[in-house]
Amino acid sequence: MYPKYSQLCIVITVITVEPPSIMQQTGIWIEEVTNGTGDIWTLTVNEYLSRSWFRKLMYRLYRNPIVLFGLGPLYVLFIQYRFNRKHAGRKERWNTYATNIAIIVVWGVLSWLLGWQAVLLVQAPILYLSAMAGIWLFYIQHQFDNGYFENAENWGYESSAMEGSSFYKLPKPLQWITGNIGFHHIHHLSPRVPNYNLPKVSESDDFFRNAPFIGFWSSLRSLRHRLWDEKEKRFVHFKDTKKYLTQ
Repeated sequence: MYPKYSQLCIVITVITVEPPSIMQQTGIWIEEVTNGTGDIWTLTVNEYLSRSWFRKLMYRLYRNPIVLFGLGPLYVLFIQYRFNRKHAGRKERWNTYATNIAIIVVWGVLSWLLGWQAVLLVQAPILYLSAMAGIWLFYIQHQFDNGYFENAENWGYESSAMEGSSFYKLPKPLQWITGNIGFHHIHHLSPRVPNYNLPKVSESDDFFRNAPFIGFWSSLRSLRHRLWDEKEKRFVHFKDTKKYLTQ
């Protein structure tokens, strides 16, 4: 995290209840995403079929939209953001501790001034819905029709950016609210382009202007995606694995 932005990050941390170290680590994951790497657990058909019944059950529960988008926000807010991951460095651990202390202090003062019921009534829906929206945006960035997933030996940087990262064409108000996150393909191709310049880059060349995109309504079809079929190069549902069991 850049030093000149440290004070801004502290403010954002308290508002979003997300430790700065997780913000930074998430950016690294996004820039280095390959097959099976990232925030959304994704298995190929062969990987799924080779798992034990228990691991299959856990994966099915995880990929259920009710669990992923309904319970997922609670996991993110109360577990992922509140506790350190395994092998976390000293700086990351202290980021988490400092964030938790800051949240307790700020929320404590607000509860003392306004009453805990009022604070909870306002903050709980905001945090829950924003976390749900965040999970959806992470999901749709790589889980869409005609996506791109490859093993490390066949993986290509440009193909991963332009074919495996979505161009999520949102209405202008949502585009502004989400900080142009829909131009994820350009962000993958060149992570250092500021978010406010992503629309300009998108219109700067036919290479970007002609990039395939997904709209909001068409993106909802991605909710049925469960596994990546390496043979057919597409996302499939669990029921589509039956044909592999008979081969």
